[in-house]
Amino acid sequence: MRPVSTYSIVAIDKKSGEMGVAVQSHWFSTGSIVTWAEAGVGVVATQAFVEVSYGPLGLALMKGGKSPQQALKSLLATDPRPELRQVAMMDVRGRVAAHTGKKCVPEAGHVTGRGMSAQGNILRSRRVWKAMASAFKKSKGSLAERLMAGLEAAERTGGDLRGRQSAAILVVKTVGSGMPWQGRVVDLRVDDDPQPLVQMRRLLKINEAYVRANLGDALMEKGDSKRALEQYKKSAELYPENPELVFWHAVTLLNQGEVKEGIVMMKSIFKRSKDMKVLLRRLPEVGLLTVDKETLHALEA
Repeated sequence: MRPVSTYSIVAIDKKSGEMGVAVQSHWFSTGSIVTWAEAGVGVVATQAFVEVSYGPLGLALMKGGKSPQQALKSLLATDPRPELRQVAMMDVRGRVAAHTGKKCVPEAGHVTGRGMSAQGNILRSRRVWKAMASAFKKSKGSLAERLMAGLEAAERTGGDLRGRQSAAILVVKTVGSGMPWQGRVVDLRVDDDPQPLVQMRRLLKINEAYVRANLGDALMEKGDSKRALEQYKKSAELYPENPELVFWHAVTLLNQGEVKEGIVMMKSIFKRSKDMKVLLRRLPEVGLLTVDKETLHALEA
């Protein structure tokens, strides 16, 4: 495989109970080969002349009780070309192991810290991975936001010598539940774009909007309509370009008796999308819209 010119970061946030890996590369679909994570186990970044097996095998070894250092040492010992690999591993305790082979294309290197490792190869300068680590340490917000800040700092410092093409952010919970679908917090990829980090920043915002919408749904199931409305409102504010998020906010208002506000909001949606009006007509029959006939007529007018 040709060298995957890449910079990446693995990190943990013990307060939020999250750990993750983020990458940007001048290579198509870097997230499909570089980023690996499993809730309750750890995270891995495998790059340079990529040996993809470091990802799943590293996770398997850590799951079996090996420390990141032991797991990485074991895989390097059986690799016929360890000098070509660049790998970082981290477990749920925040222990980190990193390796930059002596034949990784310069500039190549890594820096490790408490619960974090930043690394890269074929970079414009040796300052790139250091800038990535520094920005992460100084940043605030969710782990995904902090990983994003690290990538953006790396790009500002020169980034990948050959340019940019793809990016990925993968965040999982530090505590596993036995149900993998519940362990992933953020799983976003930009596979081919002239400005992958610009697109990733946009996707992070949209992701947060849908997290809020899903939380609103969960609160509605519990009968907490007041808090659900708050989440739906935040969701719509984060991604107003999408009429569907505003639509469900309006549906909730109508169902909670906020008829006047709900009708005004719904009619503004219909101006943007006639299909949303068709969808509204289908909701009463499945119990998702519980307004009286007078309100239905007002909505149709």
